[in-house]
Amino acid sequence: MHGQIVRRRVLLALGLALAGGARAQVEVGKASSLARLVPAAQLEQAARQQYAQMLAQARAQRALAPDGHPQLVKLRAIARRLIPHTAQWNPRAREWHWEVNLIGSTEVNAFCMPGGKIAFYSGILDRLQLTDDETAMVMGHEMAHALREHARERLAKTQATSLGITLGALLLGLGDLGRAAADLGGQLLTLQFSRSDESEADLVGLELAARAGFDPQASVALWRKMQQVTGKGGIGFLSTHPSGPDRIRELQRNLPKVQPLYEAARGRG
Repeated sequence: MHGQIVRRRVLLALGLALAGGARAQVEVGKASSLARLVPAAQLEQAARQQYAQMLAQARAQRALAPDGHPQLVKLRAIARRLIPHTAQWNPRAREWHWEVNLIGSTEVNAFCMPGGKIAFYSGILDRLQLTDDETAMVMGHEMAHALREHARERLAKTQATSLGITLGALLLGLGDLGRAAADLGGQLLTLQFSRSDESEADLVGLELAARAGFDPQASVALWRKMQQVTGKGGIGFLSTHPSGPDRIRELQRNLPKVQPLYEAARGRG
């Protein structure tokens, strides 16, 4: 009897997931039209250059983890599970050359640059003692920023303001942000995303992780850990990803939407 109940639950979860297909279960609205004002290809090229420079600097400082490093092996394994579910959020993700690297640092931080260039600092893994599920939530969140093209939108707004170009002029093609895109790579690591950007990344990352078979409940555990991080240094992640009860409540509200995706993924596994 117990086996039949388990099978029914698995079939129900699979049915719910398949009924939605690749359709998003969380609601985040349409991506901003401003993003298209900065050419994606040029920004992704700038990101590749900035990422390569960062890795070269870390390598010179002997801070870049080698391929066989246990934490890096685990990070790349998590990424391999998440990446197949990214294209539904951004078709360009199929063309991205995804990379995952680990940098030795006490800083609590991680990011994903346009084009799928991911980096984790060892501090976020060590100081928060992240489980695989919690790590997947961090990675999914950062990947979501790239998929939703938040950097393109932020840079478009920043550049338009600095050039004194009105939104109307941009939409009419009277302002050329494309020529400036290649010079913006240095800004990618210092961008401040809006509260709505962060909320989108939370929810899209939550769904990515659930589809990949990572426990959605870990998202709540992760941000509770974030709230507990104190002391000087190593809180860079919290400076751009503020934690709080509202954030946790929003994640909890969306857990029922992605739970069937998680159960279906676990059933397939």
